[in-house]
Amino acid sequence: MTQSVEQDIHRGERFKFGANWSRYIDTLDEVRIGRAEATVKDMLGVTNLHGKTFLDIGSGSGLFSLVAARMGAAVRSFDYDPQSVSCTKEVKRRYSTEESPWEIEQGSVLDREYLSSLGEWDVVYSWGVLHHTGQMWQALENVTSLVRSGGQLYIAIYNDQKGTSRRWLKIKKMYNRHVWLRPILLVLTFLEAFGMNLVVDAVKLRPFRSIRHYYKERGMSPYRDLLDWVGGLPFEVAAPEAIF
Repeated sequence: MTQSVEQDIHRGERFKFGANWSRYIDTLDEVRIGRAEATVKDMLGVTNLHGKTFLDIGSGSGLFSLVAARMGAAVRSFDYDPQSVSCTKEVKRRYSTEESPWEIEQGSVLDREYLSSLGEWDVVYSWGVLHHTGQMWQALENVTSLVRSGGQLYIAIYNDQKGTSRRWLKIKKMYNRHVWLRPILLVLTFLEAFGMNLVVDAVKLRPFRSIRHYYKERGMSPYRDLLDWVGGLPFEVAAPEAIF
């Protein structure tokens, strides 16, 4: 599997998700962890996960696996990218209190034999992951069987914006295939995403406030999210009604 990831990256067909996460975890602190925890509590409508099981599919940095473990869940994390697996293990080493069981391994959401060994879970979490598999609909079908009766499936999928989505697919392909284009694409996307907010910040005499407070959304980093967005390949989309 490791060789397959490297081959896809070399061909310009996959973004280096794990490499991006490995740099993000150096910015991680208790404030960001707290914001991530607040997000999970709000989305799941709970105050803790005591007695629950939590499966993190595509664990990335490991931040939300950490949050689930701290909230009392028995956690299992897996990711297709070996560097992401390493990031998750490092986050566990740095921040886990060892109060709840937490297993971490490499695996693919497209590997049905592997998934069949996992059983069913109270919470199946896969935020911003399934649309990066290259086989989103198959991945969606695979994850639903992992949710225990009465459990919760916690996912995020890119919305289908028709022509805009097709434009972004072209941009992502250019980013991964042409190294010299990357700085240009990043600057243009940064200005599109944050430019107006920065103007407002300046007018209100609070320069770069929107960037400095970005972490309050989910505990994430604006630069790492920007890289993930511009480079995130494979890339698929779906309208909400199609997902439901």
